[in-house]
Amino acid sequence: MNFALLTHPLFHKHRTHDHPERPERLEAIDEVFGKGDFGCELTPFEARPATDEELLRCHEQPVLDVVASLTESGGGHIDPDTYVNPHSEAAARLAIGGGIDLCKAVLEGRFERGFVAARPPGHHATPTRSMGFCLFSTVAVVAKACATEGKRVLVFDWDVHHGNGTQDCLYEHGGTCFVSIHQSPFYPGTGYPDERGAGDGRGLTYNIPLPAGCGDAEYLLAYQKIVRPVIKKYDPHLILVSAGFDAHHKDLLGAMKVTRQGFAQLAQAVAEDADATSAKGRLVGFLEGGYHLGGLAESVESTLAAWTGKLLSTTQGNTRPDDLVKRQIFELSDRYELT
Repeated sequence: MNFALLTHPLFHKHRTHDHPERPERLEAIDEVFGKGDFGCELTPFEARPATDEELLRCHEQPVLDVVASLTESGGGHIDPDTYVNPHSEAAARLAIGGGIDLCKAVLEGRFERGFVAARPPGHHATPTRSMGFCLFSTVAVVAKACATEGKRVLVFDWDVHHGNGTQDCLYEHGGTCFVSIHQSPFYPGTGYPDERGAGDGRGLTYNIPLPAGCGDAEYLLAYQKIVRPVIKKYDPHLILVSAGFDAHHKDLLGAMKVTRQGFAQLAQAVAEDADATSAKGRLVGFLEGGYHLGGLAESVESTLAAWTGKLLSTTQGNTRPDDLVKRQIFELSDRYELT
């Protein structure tokens, strides 16, 4: 396995006081990269800043202007959740520019898979505003950059929060497909089944809202009954995973019960489906949420172990899904005409 890892010292410098989206998240992950038990070496991949032209594929100019203005003035808050310091814009641009280059390297066959360990995260940033800890919509910009010359890109978001920004950026785009499993009702108040895309993207958005308290069994059933059939139907050339780990049972920013084994099984399932489609194994993960440092570290290790071929133990605690949630998932599968 030839696996690329993109990270950068500047990702640690995006910081403000008393905020859950903090550099210690990457410090916890860095220990995993150094000591983790993987199936291959993680090859460093160089990041470069995204251009305005690349960002404008998803964002309107005022989004760039607000971030630039706050950067020039020494930093500040865009909203109560979303901050900028003198390093934030450069960090966000490095994640996107490097992410584009890494994904294109995977499409060209120079790497089989990869992971972008960057911050700030991106999946809440919409075409018109930065929000929810996110400045720019990292995965959406990368997906649009890669969905050229007939390439189909599928984004699977398993963060506990709905990726409203990714969805909005790709909603009318015919070369991408967006699938999200998330807690609902919950922030940001989007991600319902009737949100299906529009224009060229009509029918290419699939939302799987789950109630608080769901764990491994419910997530894996949702994957098997909805995500897997969508991947098979869409037959992507590249799969991007918005890998947020705040559905972990120890994470206080969500109310889900997923374990490290659950994330390992999700990761393994995505890898199997990447192998079985036109993606031919091509898969890249992007760090989104995950705020309990221990839960984040162990979940990243399990995910990367699955993607590099060194799958750790996947024994589940709760193997039987809740009956009401099971019924909801089956009904949603029927609604999406996947059965």
